[in-house]
Amino acid sequence: MDLFKLKEHDTNVKTEVIAGISTFLAMLYIIPVNAAIMSEAGMPYDALVTATALMTIIATLLNVFWSNTPVAMSVGMGLNAFFTFGLVKGMGMTWQTALGVEVVSSVLYVLVTLTPLRRWLVETMPLDFKRAVSAGIGAFISFIGLEQLHIIVKSDATLVTLGNLKETPVLMGIFALLLSLLLLLRNVRGAFIVSIAVTTGLAWILGISELPKTFVSMPASISPLFFQMDIVAVLKWSMIPVLLTFLITDIFDTLGTLTGLGLRAGLFEGNRSVALEKSIQADAAGTFLSGFAGVTSTTPFIESAAGVEAGGRTGLTALVTALLFILPLFALPFFKSIPSFAIYPVLILVGTMMFSELRAINYDDPAMQYSTFFTVIGMPLTYSITDGLMLGALVYVVVKVMNNEIKETSKGMMVLAGIGILLFFFL
Repeated sequence: MDLFKLKEHDTNVKTEVIAGISTFLAMLYIIPVNAAIMSEAGMPYDALVTATALMTIIATLLNVFWSNTPVAMSVGMGLNAFFTFGLVKGMGMTWQTALGVEVVSSVLYVLVTLTPLRRWLVETMPLDFKRAVSAGIGAFISFIGLEQLHIIVKSDATLVTLGNLKETPVLMGIFALLLSLLLLLRNVRGAFIVSIAVTTGLAWILGISELPKTFVSMPASISPLFFQMDIVAVLKWSMIPVLLTFLITDIFDTLGTLTGLGLRAGLFEGNRSVALEKSIQADAAGTFLSGFAGVTSTTPFIESAAGVEAGGRTGLTALVTALLFILPLFALPFFKSIPSFAIYPVLILVGTMMFSELRAINYDDPAMQYSTFFTVIGMPLTYSITDGLMLGALVYVVVKVMNNEIKETSKGMMVLAGIGILLFFFL
């Protein structure tokens, strides 16, 4: 095991294996959740289960052997919801065109990662704005979860209103939400997958969902998704804001997760550490491959913290996690039998976790105060991460100009504001 330098990292095989199992249980929920979300765009569910598991394995292995860190990677929450509900259902794209957006933005991500442009983008945008973007995405995906559970429904009089909470599927969704919350508060490992399994089992017992005849099958083919992206449809000026949204979200999500994990485990020594840079590069490679496989960008999973807390310090932890993700490939009948009301509570709670970024923002800066509001409220109300992001940047620059602080305004924010003006008034 010298490959992983266990002694150098003050760990051993037993600890790393236990840590890898902990991470696997914590993030297994991504298989049914991602397949459910992206299948709403008209994509085949069976192929999505296979593609999600495969990209989790591939992206994690890339990180294992390139950076030797206990960080597992999979299809990121947020962009998968934006893909389905923002691009396909919101903007009317075909899912093939939306995959084209993923592929083109991933190429940009790779280029940015290999050049000083990534550091410029990150360093010239205020940290608090990045936090506001994360919180806005959290609000957006939580709103989607509430909508899909029919806790919030459409209203001709007030746009949205409270749904009929006495309906059986809604009650089951509320039960799954409360169960997930309870398990999280009790620090139960794999809280989301445990909640999904318990709610599904209860639905089988009550006859609300049909019990599958078998729980095991051969993996479904990903051929319906493989290389199905429509890149030509993306190569137009009007797509620039969408591409930038994917790119910026990828960068912020990756850096935020890796920085948090690094501080917790002592993995990285500052933003310029070799391990951090290599993890970012591994993520870029996984993101590049995702679109070709038929899913949205991979990203480091914050659930890797479960393995870190269990003592994982090297790539052996992530290797164990990657190998365990082979198992879901053979459990398609089980995943297909999971009702939607067992899945969408995960979106609500993941969104609330992201929303907590608001607590660290400095509201003494008027520009940040107002831009945070418009960013966070803009994403769910416009049903678009792109619009919320650009709206927030535009408000930030406008307030800076009004306060005669234009010289203090970061160039990155001015670039985003300029794109926002083009998007809202000319494109």
